[in-house]
Amino acid sequence: MSATRHVDVAIVGAGPAGLAAGVAARQEGARSVVVFERDWEPGGILQQCIHPGFGLHTFGEELTGPEYVHRYVTRAREAGVEFDLNTMVFQLDKPAPKDGDKDDEDENENKVEKNVTFWTMRPERGIERIEAKSLVLAMGCRERPAGALGIAGSRPSGVYTAGTAQRFVNMEGLMPGTKVAIMGTGDIGLIMARRMLLEGADVVGVFEIMPWVSGLRRNIAQCLDDFGIPYYLNHSVRELRGRGRLEGVGVVEVGPDRRPIPGSEQFVACDTLLLAVGLIPENELSRMAGIEIEPLTGGPVVNEFMQTSEACVFAAGNVVVVYDLVDFVSRQGERAGTYAARYALGRLEKTKREFKVVPGNNIRILSPQILTGEDDVTVYLRVGTPVEGKCRLYAEPGLFSQNLRYARPGEMNEIKLSASKLKSLAPDVTSVTIGLEIL
Repeated sequence: MSATRHVDVAIVGAGPAGLAAGVAARQEGARSVVVFERDWEPGGILQQCIHPGFGLHTFGEELTGPEYVHRYVTRAREAGVEFDLNTMVFQLDKPAPKDGDKDDEDENENKVEKNVTFWTMRPERGIERIEAKSLVLAMGCRERPAGALGIAGSRPSGVYTAGTAQRFVNMEGLMPGTKVAIMGTGDIGLIMARRMLLEGADVVGVFEIMPWVSGLRRNIAQCLDDFGIPYYLNHSVRELRGRGRLEGVGVVEVGPDRRPIPGSEQFVACDTLLLAVGLIPENELSRMAGIEIEPLTGGPVVNEFMQTSEACVFAAGNVVVVYDLVDFVSRQGERAGTYAARYALGRLEKTKREFKVVPGNNIRILSPQILTGEDDVTVYLRVGTPVEGKCRLYAEPGLFSQNLRYARPGEMNEIKLSASKLKSLAPDVTSVTIGLEIL
């Protein structure tokens, strides 16, 4: 094993959040910025997203996933970001105080300057110990697999997550099957319904347990409606049938309590089932380091600097909360990279005040969860249930109010809060409540 390697800003993950963080960290003045990526190429999931729809906010034009990645990789290399590819980060140690610092139990832990140490494994180098002045977690998210759903029946081949099928078709040139059913209306599932149809498969239907679509409405229109692919709300796949290879699925209609309605069972013949039933932030490393996790999102608790409960560790992208647009992921990656560099350079001042962001009426998830009033901030959020009519999004006390025509769980909303307004709040105010009311 080689000696410890020292870097200013380390980034785990070379997806859109990690790439943006690397560029921003170099632009902020960090000298050594290294991105560690377990894949052979940078880009993350966007490498396999060959459909258009990316970059409208970032570049002002519609790009495919590989085109979007290429632009950011070019930016990163030109900025001097280093890449350690085919490198797995398998251990993240709890950050320790820097030499000379003493951890006073009566003080806020964030006041103690710390370094972060982690361990990597790469064929050419073996196991390596890395010590960084600051770290950005940008590992993204993973799909919820069949084993997490408790579907009855045997375990035949032909059951894939939608993202796995996307990689097979778009990168490996392999077709998972010829007669396809899709469980869930996540965006990747909707996009793969269209993709499988265009590749010659028969897509028999998309089945969603909720009474609303969980993905973007534009994907329902462009991927299902435009191609005549049927979708069924309040329906769930309850059983897999077939031995060796999937022969079909048992589908049932559910009531408002999401329990099966007796007598509604039907058999749908298919040889392939794609699962688009939710994404889970990849936070095994975060937990290793003892970083506080937000139960509602499954990602680290962060402030507007994208700083976690460990002051030297930052997080951005889908590892924090699952976004609907890659442009938002890149935007938060830039923010994390900027402040991670400032921390590494000793230019990130300790915060004097904190406000906890509390989800109010009909708010399911939001990020960041802590505000300091030291910088303007955009809070990203998703509503719990859809409102198809006039409603008002608010941040109290008296920080924000905006009337909306609708609000849907599949589409993120943004609240922009100014630092000056936060600083002007009365000294006894310690929280900000964000909610939605029907008008």
